[in-house]
Amino acid sequence: MTDIRPPSPSVHAPPGTGVVSLRNLVKRFGATAAVDGVSLEVSEGEFVTFLGSSGSGKTTTLFIVAGFEDPTSGDVLVDGKSVLAVPPHKRNIGMVFQRYTLFPHLTVFENVAFPLSVRRRPKAEIETSVRDTLRLVRLEDYAARKPHQLSGGQQQRVALARALVYRPRFLLMDEPLAALDKRLREEIQQEIRRIHRETGVTVLYVTHDQEEALRLSDRIAVFSHGRIEQVGTGAELYGAPKTPFVAGFIGNSNFIAGTVASANGKSCAVRLPDLSVCEIRTSVASGTDKPISLMIRPERMRLLERPGHPETDCQIKVRVRECTFLGESVQYSVTTEWGQALSIREFFGRAPVTPLAPDQEAYAAWRAADLHLFPM
Repeated sequence: MTDIRPPSPSVHAPPGTGVVSLRNLVKRFGATAAVDGVSLEVSEGEFVTFLGSSGSGKTTTLFIVAGFEDPTSGDVLVDGKSVLAVPPHKRNIGMVFQRYTLFPHLTVFENVAFPLSVRRRPKAEIETSVRDTLRLVRLEDYAARKPHQLSGGQQQRVALARALVYRPRFLLMDEPLAALDKRLREEIQQEIRRIHRETGVTVLYVTHDQEEALRLSDRIAVFSHGRIEQVGTGAELYGAPKTPFVAGFIGNSNFIAGTVASANGKSCAVRLPDLSVCEIRTSVASGTDKPISLMIRPERMRLLERPGHPETDCQIKVRVRECTFLGESVQYSVTTEWGQALSIREFFGRAPVTPLAPDQEAYAAWRAADLHLFPM
């Protein structure tokens, strides 16, 4: 079988740089900065996802790497060398788009062979490489079919095979699964992850779907308004968000406004809108009476019929508005005494939870260690 792993770089990157290095990229369209100072190092064999909502700058950044857009300023380095002067077709990049862009009149084999044919590779090499790559994406039995004879998921795998067949230095993928239904998306996500493990190709992947990013990525770069808010593993972004935007974008969150009642450098007391005080074992930069925002995940909160649970540090009175049974958990929507809606998710342990009834008074409680603090 032909080795379909990407070739080893002939030029080693200088210390501190990755196989792909983005250096302070800026892209302006008139007065608007679509990309505003993006810097990122991507290591050999890494799967890095650009995650953000529409207009956040993630696709424009990917297109600058691909050579489809020129940056207003900044640089893109591959193996330590700038590629801004290199045309897209000479950057040795595999590209997979949301639209499969398959040739409808060609067979699966011919579609996958196309990049090798235009590079005038020998016929025997084309035959071997295409067969091996179709085997990699598990479509070896579909070589003679036309695209219209395939499902959406199969067509996307053909597009992936075509991008991999000539052993690109790295692979760029722009919302490749957006057109598929949920079941197919999850199926192809598993295939993409498997193929990444088997080939070791470096991947830059764009999506607006946080669950997809968490499933696929080694690291995730969270984009907002043309900038990267934070880069990290899924666990790092979820467990230690550095900004309110990341905290709200990755997973579900409750934000509660408060003011700093006191602080001693090692801990602080935060006064909540109902005038209760929550002691938090962390330092804050804000002085006394400065506004602050507390963030806590729904699954880190408890809903109690009575106050005083020994495993919690803070509690506020709430009223249950809605209770939804989800099999392994119960999802509550509650309202605080000052009128704020909060979400609480109680998971079942060894014994099932007896759900609280709508309109019932209760107490939302949590551990201080599960809070994240952000200045307002």
